[in-house]
Amino acid sequence: MGRECHAKSARNKSRATDVVQVELSLRSAISEISPLIDRLMLLIRTGYCVVGEEINIEITLREAITNAVLHGNKADPEKRVTICCEFGLGTGASVIVRDEGQGFDPANVVDPTTTENIESDHGRGLYLMRALMEEVHFEQGGTEVHMRKGFRPKST
Repeated sequence: MGRECHAKSARNKSRATDVVQVELSLRSAISEISPLIDRLMLLIRTGYCVVGEEINIEITLREAITNAVLHGNKADPEKRVTICCEFGLGTGASVIVRDEGQGFDPANVVDPTTTENIESDHGRGLYLMRALMEEVHFEQGGTEVHMRKGFRPKST
């Protein structure tokens, strides 16, 4: 299903910074989304990684995971959504949400802010993710959304 998440530490040039990496997964069921987000947000809040921006992370997590469950996996409870979250004290958060669906081309999603699409019920989640995060991009044919707020994770 793609790359795995592993706990690790990264070094910041000016000081040592612990970076925590967590991987969680859920069945593609709407009822599992909120409990998982609550667990992740507890870690993010207590990690003080995006002070004052927690609500933006929560909204984007909710949008990305809901899209993965409903659109990616078509709410098939046999399919899973995997979330990898990396964060460090005061340094930001990086999130990858993966589904087992067919993927999509984000360029084909309508812009919900244009006059002709203002009443469309599609594209609002992607719009919110892009508006609230510093970086949003898709990989693996659209089955992975990568989002970042505050820092660039280091490769190891």
